[in-house]
Amino acid sequence: IPHAWMMIEVDVTDLVHYRDAMKDEFKKREGFNVTYFAFFVKAVAQALKEFPMMNSVWQGDKIIQKKDVNLSIAVATDDALFVPVISQVDDKSIKGIAKDIHELSNLVRKGQLKQEHMQGGTFTVNNTGSFGSVQSMGIINYPQAAILQVEKIVKKPVIVQGDMIAPRHMVNLCLSLDHRILDGLI
Repeated sequence: IPHAWMMIEVDVTDLVHYRDAMKDEFKKREGFNVTYFAFFVKAVAQALKEFPMMNSVWQGDKIIQKKDVNLSIAVATDDALFVPVISQVDDKSIKGIAKDIHELSNLVRKGQLKQEHMQGGTFTVNNTGSFGSVQSMGIINYPQAAILQVEKIVKKPVIVQGDMIAPRHMVNLCLSLDHRILDGLI
């Protein structure tokens, strides 16, 4: 695959404050955690609807644009990496996505993940930030068009409103893409 790679730095301060304010009540009410990753997965699903060429696969010598948004998520164990799929993720709420992430991760960790849980993915999102990574270059999950690495959220000084400096929560989003499908413009 002819890889291309890009990274953007995103201010997620509002997300951090929102999640921190609701996470305890959410866990108490739902019985599982709402992670930052669920919010990123939701944002990716919405972006894929807006930019459908990103939700494509390479097949033989042609590009097939997928209608369904089925996100593959990387889940690691001590000795292996699995990539289960959240199907129809664009139709789900943050709560529904958080529940799917929780359930799929539990299946992986219990050794109960089946082949059918890993089929049909159209784009991959990987939470490398959970390992402390701040920049990485993902390997595209062929035949998908791209993989997004969500890195560790880091608090650092940022210039805001002209020349003022303020502490902000920042995250790097690193995208590896198949240059046969995407030329970087999209």
